[in-house]
Amino acid sequence: MLHLDTGNTAFMLLCSSLVMLMTPGLAFFYGGLVGRKNVLAIMMQSFVSMGWTTMLWWGFGFSLCFSGDAKSGTDFYGIIGNLHWVGLRGITLSTPSPNDSIPMLVFCAYQMMFAIITPALITGAFTNRITFKAYFLFLTAWLILVYFPFVHMVWGGGLLAQWGVKDFAGGIVVHNIAGIAALASILYVGKRRVAEGAHSIPLVALGTGLLWFGWYGFNAGSEFRVDGTTAVAFINTDIAASFAAMAWMAVDWRAAKKPRFLGLLTGAVAGLATVTPAAGYVSPATAVIIGLVAGVVCFYACALKNKLGWDDALDVWGVHGVGGFLGIVLLGVFASTAWNPAANGGVEGLLAGNPSFFWKQLGAAAFSSAWAFIFTLGMLWIIDRLTVVRVADEHEEIGLDAALHGETAYVEVDVVRVQSR
Repeated sequence: MLHLDTGNTAFMLLCSSLVMLMTPGLAFFYGGLVGRKNVLAIMMQSFVSMGWTTMLWWGFGFSLCFSGDAKSGTDFYGIIGNLHWVGLRGITLSTPSPNDSIPMLVFCAYQMMFAIITPALITGAFTNRITFKAYFLFLTAWLILVYFPFVHMVWGGGLLAQWGVKDFAGGIVVHNIAGIAALASILYVGKRRVAEGAHSIPLVALGTGLLWFGWYGFNAGSEFRVDGTTAVAFINTDIAASFAAMAWMAVDWRAAKKPRFLGLLTGAVAGLATVTPAAGYVSPATAVIIGLVAGVVCFYACALKNKLGWDDALDVWGVHGVGGFLGIVLLGVFASTAWNPAANGGVEGLLAGNPSFFWKQLGAAAFSSAWAFIFTLGMLWIIDRLTVVRVADEHEEIGLDAALHGETAYVEVDVVRVQSR
């Protein structure tokens, strides 16, 4: 039965809007990082996810994620839900959500924004190399075979939830599986023939600002009500991002001999990704540790990627894959019911004398990584048999904006100098 709380409902509508804003923010972030000839192609991939994922979510995605559960045996072996809510059938104005103070429609909208941005994260890895048709098929298959199952397993009462795994706002469900899928993608597709650096760091800064701003809704909103845990998730988000940004800048400064703005921005995103699974379960002091560890470890993960020759163009694996995995494991170490009571879903971690929770988190991180990697490789192989995955050499030379979409981001203007007589 719905016990409507207008404050909670208004807060969740605001958080849904903030998370929605993150996808255009991601488009600007990625758009600035690629070359001038591929800006629209990668931005379009994010915006296509906004449209197509919404359609799939309304059609059957929400139902597969949140209908049924492993405890009652009304889902498919704890892996995926049923089709009881296809087309949002049976959901009315008075249908309660898992938090009975907000309507199910609000819960559905909030979770939909997560579904939109998660596959869009992967696009930064294979930028400049994927045909649009292949991307469209990949987006569809990846949501069905990877994203929807893990939402159900972790947040929908499925296998991992019953096992006792915790993920406050998407370390497993969003960042780890997207980052590992990115790694599988670049290993399958191969290196770029034309490797270009960032063409507009101001666009990257704009995207980072929008992501950072939206992340407050991403993490604080995952409490689904306004209480003390909401507040700690909010401040932990900012603390971790800030400390990670400064830590990345420091190690980058040491390596490059100059403090670089791009490093600062990337470090902030690494901190945001890493604190996400732990945001509502740990203290602000722990968020400091998470931020510092994220900034340093993710920096060296990206350096390792370069050394190994993996062409993860925009460091999706190093930032989101490594950051998400790290956050899941650190949650297993630092979780404390002092910051999220057991009655509210909180749990004690390794340092509080609960090693079993740590091993559950580590096992879940390894399981999600293996699933995302294997399924991503498999679906790319199948898609490649249906339509060519990699763009033609000449299209890569021309740039995907013009070659695939017939548009350009920037208009070339001939400047004629008029000399005064």
